[in-house]
Parts: sequence; structure tokens; C-alpha cells
Amino acid sequence: MEEQTDILIVDDEKAIVNMLEMMLKKEGFQRVHKAYTGQEAIHILKENKIEVIILDVMLPDGSGFDFCPKIRELTDAYILFLTAKVSDLDVLTGFATGGDDYVTKPFNPLEVAARIKAYLRRSTQKENHPFEKSRKYDFGRFILDENAGELKVTGESVPCPTQVYLLLLYLCKHPNRIFSKADLLEAVWGFEHYADENTVSVHIRRIRERIEANPSKPELLLTVRGLGYKLVKGNAS
Repeated sequence: MEEQTDILIVDDEKAIVNMLEMMLKKEGFQRVHKAYTGQEAIHILKENKIEVIILDVMLPDGSGFDFCPKIRELTDAYILFLTAKVSDLDVLTGFATGGDDYVTKPFNPLEVAARIKAYLRRSTQKENHPFEKSRKYDFGRFILDENAGELKVTGESVPCPTQVYLLLLYLCKHPNRIFSKADLLEAVWGFEHYADENTVSVHIRRIRERIEANPSKPELLLTVRGLGYKLVKGNAS
């Protein structure tokens, strides 16, 4: 799996790029692409099928937050931000622009590899069951097709970044059950997560923006005060 994964590292610090490249190759990722500016990254993305992007927030030609929406126009690849910024606002900005996760500098490069491997295990799990019948989760207003990796809302296909899709898929598989933020971090992100629980809150909001008629007054993906979240189906409340 690792050897067939194309990874793009975007950072203007060559020492960090070289360290990450060396570590990734030792961990079995042989197809590593490098970019030192946002524009260079866009060019690489247009020419290659990249599955994972390690994106620095501070780039010489703009912010990684600014480039993230442009990247999202080209790919649904897993985006892992590298940031020296640690405020809640910075983290939320990263998620709001289309990022999937982040690590703060200085970081352990093995943690980066662990997060990438966890993502790949989750996103390719369905490929281990090629003869499995198509699974569609119908909630009336929206349908999630697991095999096609597609979300349709009121009949229209809606783009869904990887982590948003995986969180929604997990909730679809467990309707009417309440999950705490810690439960969802463990089940969906799949490793000991160092981000605070705003990670879940932001992704819940991104799901609501796609599936709810009014995201500010959700009727499907509910907050259960003091307990967590649940995706309701049928007449359950």
C-alpha cells in the first residue's frame, strides 16, 4: 500500500522537506514529490495523482490556508498541515479551508508517518472487500454510497473531503447512537490524536453544511448536550 501512494511535501524549508522524505522512504513510501512554494505544489498536483499532501502553513508565495481551497479544486487528497501556530483560531482556519489534520512544529516525523498510515488504512478498507455488495446509507435528504465514495444530497452529488466523508460514513454506520468527541477521534482518526477536540467540532460543522437544510438548526446530525453527537434516522430523536 505504502509503495503505491504518491505523497507531496510542500514546505520552503529544505531541511524539513529532506527529513520528511528520508523518513517516509524508510517507512515504505517511495513515491515522494517535493514542492517549495504553493504554486509549485499546484503544478505538481495538475501533473500527478497525489493521495497525501503535507502542507506547511507559511510559504514564500502565500499562506497554506490560502492555497488549500485551490488544492481542493484539484483533489480530495488527505491534507496534513504543518504549522508553528497553535491557537484555536489557526487550527479552525486550517480545517475550514479544507485541511484534514495538522501537526505543530517541532514535530516527530514518525507521528506524521503514523497519521498517514492510519488514513490509508481507513480510506482503503473497502478495497479489501471487492465482492461486497454496494452499501448505500439512505437518510432521506441524503444518501451516502460507500463503494462509490459519493455523497448525494437531494439527488445532487456533493463534494466531500476525505476526513469529512470518513466521519459521516462512521456516523451513517451507527445511526441513532451517541458518540462523544473522544469516541469519534479514536474511531475515525484511528490513532492517539494530539489535536484538541475542536477537530471533531469543525468536521461536524462541515458535515452539517452539506447534509442539513439549515446547518444552524440541524435535524439530522444532532448535538446531545453534555454527551456528544448522533445522526438520527427514522423516527428516532
